[in-house]
Amino acid sequence: MIRVEGLRKRFGGVVAVDEVSFEARDGMVTGLLGHNGAGKSTTLRMICGLLQPDAGRIHVDGADPVARPLEAQARIGALPDAAGLYARLTAREHIEYFGRLRGLPNDQLEANIDYWTRALGMENIIHRRAGGFSHGERTKVAMARALAHRPQNVILDEPTNGLDVMATRAVREVIATLSKEGRCVVFSSHVMQEVSALCHRIVVLARGRVVADGAPDEVREQAGEADLEDAFVALTGQKLEAV
Repeated sequence: MIRVEGLRKRFGGVVAVDEVSFEARDGMVTGLLGHNGAGKSTTLRMICGLLQPDAGRIHVDGADPVARPLEAQARIGALPDAAGLYARLTAREHIEYFGRLRGLPNDQLEANIDYWTRALGMENIIHRRAGGFSHGERTKVAMARALAHRPQNVILDEPTNGLDVMATRAVREVIATLSKEGRCVVFSSHVMQEVSALCHRIVVLARGRVVADGAPDEVREQAGEADLEDAFVALTGQKLEAV
């Protein structure tokens, strides 16, 4: 479980995250929904320990990413907004490298590589070097790399951004499976269809603040709208991508 309390982050004169609080529970998919610049990525980076908050507390299964970063990060698998693959490594070598960094024994690592290769449909690229990969192939490898150690908490920053239909479907199926396995999944998105299909809970961000928090039906009720996209517009004044 991930709990965020009163999180704040300023960059110069800009307050990117302003008193953000929410709870993401095990066995549920929690979506951070907001327009570009709403504070989604900054919030996720602080949860992962990549940025230090100016104020507030973060708990990852009870571990604080600021006070005990290694303990907290060991409980997280994160897909950032940039894949950051090594061009000369194969897909398999990426997963293996990160699995070994996590201290996985050989038999477990091999089983996990096989599992994510099948789950993400990477059979045709698993032994290819990443230098020539498409955007979708790069995202699949980065996701498998993040999940190599089968973490309890999964952080995904706009995981389907720019993917084709088949790659998007594969990623969404993995997210649904992680939730069914009892894992805590937090992902950011600005795609309404994705949020509606996957999320048990939605945290709506606007200008760095939480403007709504609850199940999809609760968010619609808070906004006084029957449609989730209309609710988002009413709460934030911003239009979402509806495909």
